[in-house]
Amino acid sequence: MKPAAFEYHRPVDLQSALALLSQHEEASVLAGGQSLVPMMNYRLAQPDHLVDINRIAELDFIREEGDEIVIGALARHATIQSSPLIAERLPLIAHSYEWIAHAAVRNRGTLCGNLCHADPASEMPALMQVLEAEMVLASAHGRRQVPAVNFFTGTYETARAAGEMLVEVRIRKPATGSGWGFEEVSMRKGDFAWVAIGCMLRVDSGVLTDLRISAAGVGDCAQRLSAMEQALQGQVPCADLFESAAQDAAAALDPLETASVSAAYRRDLVCALTPRALNAAVARVT
Repeated sequence: MKPAAFEYHRPVDLQSALALLSQHEEASVLAGGQSLVPMMNYRLAQPDHLVDINRIAELDFIREEGDEIVIGALARHATIQSSPLIAERLPLIAHSYEWIAHAAVRNRGTLCGNLCHADPASEMPALMQVLEAEMVLASAHGRRQVPAVNFFTGTYETARAAGEMLVEVRIRKPATGSGWGFEEVSMRKGDFAWVAIGCMLRVDSGVLTDLRISAAGVGDCAQRLSAMEQALQGQVPCADLFESAAQDAAAALDPLETASVSAAYRRDLVCALTPRALNAAVARVT
């Protein structure tokens, strides 16, 4: 199929793009187009107006600002993956790209576009929750920041309002002594996750602290495993503890049931992957 009729706009600066979104609040923003264009071709998405932001050079950046790493709306996955700054400051992101999408998609797709698409099986929303990223949304009326834990609200749904664009993601650099882990199972490496688990933690005086654990592919959007985080807080890390806590967390979940992956199998994956990610995070603590 081909997309329904739409009006195409190609602004060259952010102010013009936001003005267009203000005038046409149901417009779609085109960056990489790796999800939007197929959805338009199948007419699952039928925007009346398409705002192509690829000429807006000011949105294409990865930079360090004080204690934060800031990633712009036009930063491609491949650029983020190969960035020395990301590898040094946010190794969890650099490492996770071994599982995320395929080369052709990474070459064109953008992080911000991926986050706005909010596929339940996409890894990056979960990792943004683990990293406690802040989503910077801009409109013709100003800017606001939304924590990643509040940004993803359902399947293909976010806190982004009509007329707003996700212009950058701000991620605080992890504290010294933090460890991280990421584990995933999918049909093929690069496909969407059946289940993916990301985590960060610190070990202070021999006990776990500052735990952040998030899962993709389990519910209708990425979700923090808050009860598990609280149960592990202040405990001495060990494999048996992690396995027991993962079983409790999996039992409390209501996973997706699909034709290819059962809810029971997703629970089993949570039980298997979460301890692996936590053990890897402890091993990486410096």
